[in-house]
Amino acid sequence: MKTGKPSHYTARQRVAANLRRVRQARGWSQEALADLAGLHRTYVGSIERGERNVSVDNIERLAQALGLDPADLLKRPA
Repeated sequence: MKTGKPSHYTARQRVAANLRRVRQARGWSQEALADLAGLHRTYVGSIERGERNVSVDNIERLAQALGLDPADLLKRPA
């Protein structure tokens, strides 16, 4: 079994990791981000866990709420 960071993230995993990292760095709850993006809190949580195949429209809404370009949520995590 491998440990550590995976060498390849799917687009869904990249969005999940980047969304959680930025949200937590700002000290925001999932509920606060969801309110700013006009989405439901449980939906944001499921995106962060990589359970949802999030639409481009919702990536844009989340990015705008965070003050990011949507492409920033698709970048490989550091």
